[in-house]
Amino acid sequence: MTTNALSTAKTIITPICPACGCSLIRLGIGSDRWAKLIYEGKEYFCCCQDCADLFSQDPAKYLKEIKDWVVCPTCLAEKPMQQTIRMEIAGWEVFFCRCPHCPKVFQKDPDHYVKRLQAEIPYDGVFGQVGYGFTKK
Repeated sequence: MTTNALSTAKTIITPICPACGCSLIRLGIGSDRWAKLIYEGKEYFCCCQDCADLFSQDPAKYLKEIKDWVVCPTCLAEKPMQQTIRMEIAGWEVFFCRCPHCPKVFQKDPDHYVKRLQAEIPYDGVFGQVGYGFTKK
């Protein structure tokens, strides 16, 4: 199976806030609202300025905690790699949560899930929904 988004991607970012360990996409925080900071020449993305401030206090500690974490492209759950199902799709190793349903759903429209994971399409997420943190205007 191939998908255009996977076939043309040079890199796939699965943004996880290094301070709280949450998927920024699952939270519904668009890339325009990520708190960005640099540590040892690499850019990191936090869900909010409070997490960025926390991360800045001890970056090595927080990076160690999420070192092997990935985000399931279907349900957006954050998991350590050893607790995932691995599949090769279009030359990429894709990690899914252990739910057998997630790979099946992904394969129905992989382009959609890759683009959502990359924050290329809108997704309300947990905090983007009215009554769950942020309020839509």
